[in-house]
Order: sequence, then C-alpha cells, then structure tokens
Amino acid sequence: MKSLYAADIRENQLVDAMFLVASKNHGVTKGGTSYLTLKLLDRSGEIEGRVWDRAEDLARGFDKNDFVRVRGQATIYQGKIQIRVQDVSRVEESKVAAEDFLPKSVNDPEVMLAELQAILRAIKNPHLLGLAEACFGDNELMDLLKQAPGAKTIHHPYLSGLLEHTLSVLKLILKVVENYRDIDVDLLLIGGFLHDIGKVYEFTFDRALDYTDAGQLLGHLVMEVGLVTKKIETIPEFPTELALLVKHMLVSHHGAYEFGSPKLPQTLEAVILHSLDDLDGKIQAIQNMPEKEPGSKWTAFHRAYGRSFYRKTPDGGE
Repeated sequence: MKSLYAADIRENQLVDAMFLVASKNHGVTKGGTSYLTLKLLDRSGEIEGRVWDRAEDLARGFDKNDFVRVRGQATIYQGKIQIRVQDVSRVEESKVAAEDFLPKSVNDPEVMLAELQAILRAIKNPHLLGLAEACFGDNELMDLLKQAPGAKTIHHPYLSGLLEHTLSVLKLILKVVENYRDIDVDLLLIGGFLHDIGKVYEFTFDRALDYTDAGQLLGHLVMEVGLVTKKIETIPEFPTELALLVKHMLVSHHGAYEFGSPKLPQTLEAVILHSLDDLDGKIQAIQNMPEKEPGSKWTAFHRAYGRSFYRKTPDGGE
C-alpha cells in the first residue's frame, strides 16, 4: 500500500514512492546533456518528474506503463510541483496494488449503474426500452461501462468516470424537461445513455488511461454507432426513423464540426443533449482543476478552455 501520493507532495519534500509511468520523454539540454521528463501517476493525480543526472543509464531500466520506485526531491517549477529525480527503478507488478495507481470515481459504480438502470427502465417507448435492455443484457458492455473513464484528460478522467458522467447527464435531462414542452423525453434519455458508450472501446484503462488502436483510428462516435446499430437489429420492428433519430444524437452531440461532430445537432433533443453533455463536462473539469499554486484563488491554466478560473472564498471574501 502506498504511503505517499502525488497530491500530497509539497515543495522541498524528500520523495521515496511508487508511481505508474504514464509518459517517458527524452530531451537534450543546450549543453548536449540528456535528460528525461516523466509523467508519474497514482490514484490521487499526476506529477512531473525530471531526471537530470544519469538520465541515459536510468532510462534503460524502465519503460512507459511500468510501475517504478522514484527517489528525489520536490521542487516548484512554473508554479507547479515536480520531482527532481535522483533514482528511478522498475518495480514488479506483483509487488504493487494496482488500485493505488489509477484515479477512480468517489462514487460506487454498482450504485451508479443501478440508478442509471432505474431511470432508463421508466422509458415508455417499447422500442427504446428494448434498446436499453439490450445493452443492460450485454454483461461485457456493462462491466466496461462500470470501469471506463469519461476522457483521457479533460473531464471525468478516472475509472468509472464515464458512468458518473452518463448518470449525471441523465439526471440533468430529467430536470430540464420539466421546464419545456414537446420534448421526446424517452428519445433524449436513450441519447444521454448512449452518447459516449463507444468510450468503453476507445480507451484502455488496465494501467494508465490511454487510447486503444480502434480509439485512435475510429473514435467513440463511429464505434458507438456501430454498437447501437447491432443492438437495434436484435429488436423486432424497430422503426427506421426512430433509429435515425437515436444515431443522429450520437454523431452530433459534440455540437460543432471543429469538435469532431460529423453533423450539427438538427433536432430539439440533439440540441439539448449536446448542451447538457457540454455543461456537465465543463463543470466537472473546472471543479477539479488544481490551484495555480498552493493557497491561490486561481486555478492552473486550462489549455482546452484557454483560461484560468477564479475560486471565491467560502464566505465570498467578506
């Protein structure tokens, strides 16, 4: 069991701890000396490690996705904690507890899945209910859904993050539809359930969170349309138009061509799904952004959003 986690490391602290190597990059200083830049992970988050001495020798002893023991000292660089690594060596997988190294949702995946299923089993349209049940009956799919991350970096980037995000979107749908008329709630719910289901195949998450080959080559939008098409084919007399409307929500939920949607949302339900998906992802990402520096009211700069965010004090600064 780990005793020191990345999130707990402070400036000038001596570090002797195990991490998972998420990335390993070689560099050369202006003076021609080799160095290593490491992204080190555990379940609390990530921390950068820099190897300045004996970089070439130490690099031969481990690879990306290895568990390693790191010894060094924590320093501050550009407002962020990093480890100046003095020694790093590979650790056999049998000597570590894998659950110490991948971040995971604070919520129980079994409880989340049960709540998700309860929401969807209230669907009245028999064809859409049948589609939900076809997915629920796929044990492999449900097992992957309970484990998969919501993304690699931007939002819900941890085990069970996809399920947490999907359930949150369904709950938002139930609240929003109370405020508007003429919404096909059943269609919107099934879209909320399936809009990211392809991510169970887009990511690998047995060690570091990363993309599968299919994830890199196809992406989750393409994979989930294929998955949903196969499930629909098992449901007798599934209406052709309804199948198109379901698939349209999947391919348009990113909301813009530049964000990877091959189609823009062109139904009311697709517009709502995109908006709620975007809202939930942004709120989670902003709430979990690290501080710019310890004690700062500002978060670190978020590259995807192009800004830092201000966090007011609990009493509003009064």
